[in-house]
Amino acid sequence: MSNSEVRKLPRKTIVIIGVLILAGIAVFTILKTLKQDKMTEILATLGHSNIKKIEVINKLSVEDKETRYKSKVYKVRFYDNDLDKTCIGFIHMGRFNKNTKDFDCK
Repeated sequence: MSNSEVRKLPRKTIVIIGVLILAGIAVFTILKTLKQDKMTEILATLGHSNIKKIEVINKLSVEDKETRYKSKVYKVRFYDNDLDKTCIGFIHMGRFNKNTKDFDCK
């Protein structure tokens, strides 16, 4: 049996790894918050101004087969205080800032 020596990581390397992990978590949180704020503004323009607990589930890139125009579809879930219901559905962000919605509130 040969004795293999295991060396510890230097303190500087551990600090750098920790800082990178914290920076990654901070960027993720900021992007998530900005996406939720953007959806809150769009929902307000679509008639759902009094909402809470908004969650952006996913974002899809879609393309119209005839015009080849690419747009985005967001799947969101939120609680509407005016209706006292939880709504889930899609927001289609089309051309010229035209947004359409397809929600199911229960």
